[in-house]
Amino acid sequence: MKIVVTGALGQLGQEIMKLAAGSEHEFVFTDIRATDNVSLLDITDADAVDAFVGKDVDVIVNCAAYTDVNKAESDEESARQINAAAAGILASAAAKADALLIHVSTDYVFDGTSTVPYREDCLPAPTGAYGRTKLEGERLVQESGCRYMIFRTAWLYSLSGRNFFLTMVNKTAELPQMKVVFDQTGTPTYAGDLAYLISHIIENGLLDRTGIYHYTDEGVCSWYDFAKEINSLVGHTCNVMPCRTEDYPTPAKRPHYSVLDKAKVRGTFGIEIPHWRDSLVMAVNEYMNTEE
Repeated sequence: MKIVVTGALGQLGQEIMKLAAGSEHEFVFTDIRATDNVSLLDITDADAVDAFVGKDVDVIVNCAAYTDVNKAESDEESARQINAAAAGILASAAAKADALLIHVSTDYVFDGTSTVPYREDCLPAPTGAYGRTKLEGERLVQESGCRYMIFRTAWLYSLSGRNFFLTMVNKTAELPQMKVVFDQTGTPTYAGDLAYLISHIIENGLLDRTGIYHYTDEGVCSWYDFAKEINSLVGHTCNVMPCRTEDYPTPAKRPHYSVLDKAKVRGTFGIEIPHWRDSLVMAVNEYMNTEE
């Protein structure tokens, strides 16, 4: 099979690239900038996407996204071009090629007011620009007529790019004390775990199991709990203290509850999902090894 991966230089794309190194399938990695292993592709350009995808692609994995949640509030149109319009363009190309589109979405499509984990059939109600544009992207994919899998995820982190994990590693090294919100609850998700699921689907030919799925690591914690665990595992002595969301105002409203129900994805694909602490230990060990 031939698989095109967009957003290959992002967190998830880089993890898929690592796993693809051992695959018998042909992977083509793309991004808005080219490198030795990544081809240039502007996914907001429909003609360019159609020409690149052609008719011989079996799977498109869309890892590209506008993820600056705060900036999206003042530049929603830019977020919409990448999160919505580009998703529709890729879905259209997938439909023409009779390819499967694997599209990554977010917990921000919900309003965060639930007290139980969100299932796939829960009613979306985004409260900000990022969530609105990601939900628009989901709907364009669904309306395109292509075969699709949409994976909503949350609190994604890795050893590359900009994410909470790397921010906390750096901040706890620099500061004697810091405050982190304790009243926002969700599940940290190592990008390598989501990449493994996508690889599992491709390598095992599970391409007919279309639909919307929720995927994060297992367990529940607050951003404060996550920060405390990072601080402890990397051996820093920063005094991490809890604070309320109202003490740390941001342009974008954050969901207070982002826990996603994974029963459907476990049952459909027969996978074991690691606990967030176990994956964090692995990520910290990898980080420490790269720093030596």
